[in-house]
Amino acid sequence: MAKVRVRFAPSPTGFLHIGGVRTALFNWLYARQQGGTFILRIEDTDQSRSTEESIQAILEGMQWVGLDWDEGPFRQTERMDLYRNYALMLLEKGQAYWCVCKPEELEARRKEAEAKGLSPRYDGRCRERGITRPTSEAALRFKAPQSGQTLVDDLIKGTVVFDNAVLDDVIILRSNGYPTYNFSVVVDDALMGITHVVRGDDHLTNTPRQVPIFQALGFPVPRFGHLPMILGSDKTRLSKRHGATSIMAYKDMGYLPEAMINYLARLGWSYGDQELFTREELIRKFSWDHVQKSAAVFNPDKLLWMNAEYIKTSSPERVATLLVPFLEQAGLGEQVKQASADWLAQLVVLVRERTKTLVEMVEWVKPYFGRSVTYEEEAANKFLTPTIVPVLNRLIERFSAFPRFSKTEWEQCFKQLVQEEGIKMGQLAQPVRVALTGRSASPGLFEVMEVLGRERVLWRLQQGAERAKEGQA
Repeated sequence: MAKVRVRFAPSPTGFLHIGGVRTALFNWLYARQQGGTFILRIEDTDQSRSTEESIQAILEGMQWVGLDWDEGPFRQTERMDLYRNYALMLLEKGQAYWCVCKPEELEARRKEAEAKGLSPRYDGRCRERGITRPTSEAALRFKAPQSGQTLVDDLIKGTVVFDNAVLDDVIILRSNGYPTYNFSVVVDDALMGITHVVRGDDHLTNTPRQVPIFQALGFPVPRFGHLPMILGSDKTRLSKRHGATSIMAYKDMGYLPEAMINYLARLGWSYGDQELFTREELIRKFSWDHVQKSAAVFNPDKLLWMNAEYIKTSSPERVATLLVPFLEQAGLGEQVKQASADWLAQLVVLVRERTKTLVEMVEWVKPYFGRSVTYEEEAANKFLTPTIVPVLNRLIERFSAFPRFSKTEWEQCFKQLVQEEGIKMGQLAQPVRVALTGRSASPGLFEVMEVLGRERVLWRLQQGAERAKEGQA
């Protein structure tokens, strides 16, 4: 059996979207599982729509989700001579012919066929004309089989049968010398030794057009697999109206690449009730047999839940590394540079149970940077009142006397002070929480103190007491 060789071949006409990443992922998983080769090919022959910016977006998106390729990226615009040579080879073998029909003539015939309820395919009028000296406007067409059937043993859909009588004599070389998609993809897949062509099912109708070209060129026909499309919550094709579809938009929203890969793997592929997989588990357990034949529905809430799970369970050091660019965007770059990696990881542990994205995490960790704190007015006005000043001062005095600074000592000191003052724990804890973080909600108070450290705890308590003494509205 030939060694598995698969490819992901996006067109650089926009961002790398969710559906494209899932297609790349399934190919990548199969290649890694089988010890095969994963190839990245950029299909950029559409001059009017392909852009260098889109190519970079594809590469960045692939790198972000960790789908590393073994060969490529190959660009079709660098392989033009290959396509022309193989197209002319078909011409010499009598399996292609020059067509001199003008675009306006083709359009008129198409409309006429539609008006009669017929298939709007090319009527073949140049097929037997034997044109040998074409004009500069001539295109080269492939002689498609006109009888019999083309059978596709699809990895996902099973056997699919196409009637050759309805096939078109597709253009393989345009009048400007550029190859068409259906031709260039065959030449590339053949020369790159692709064994399995797995792509979206919007390409299913292209398959019976491509199989005869493989055969005419004397190339082995690869196995095909067509993935059902991804739908939005309203069961229509996923688009911008359903939210972000660009993979990099999810990076910007604070999603972890591991969560994105896990979610997309489960979007159309099942393995019992298991939801969370390591990348190694996905490679080991993936199979085409468990890819669903019906369309998958994109659920942003499920993705958000999965991201929250990955934030909780990933190593704090890993999450801290991913968090740094978001902190820099929030204007905390200089303070991040001064912080140790261990402290940032400790900060992640402090807030990770409360956050679902890295963007949310930034908001939770902001109060822990810098010496002073910015108060939420409502929280400060409610809890930092003149009546709490004496208690805060006693707390500062006792904390200052501690030879060491530990959670055990803080808890003991709190309990003693609450008992002495005849107040409830919340009556002390909430003013202290606001003094330390500027907010009325935070993780565990003693964990907050541990992250802030002795110097900042004492400073912020003193600042809190000053604010409470003012009693300002």
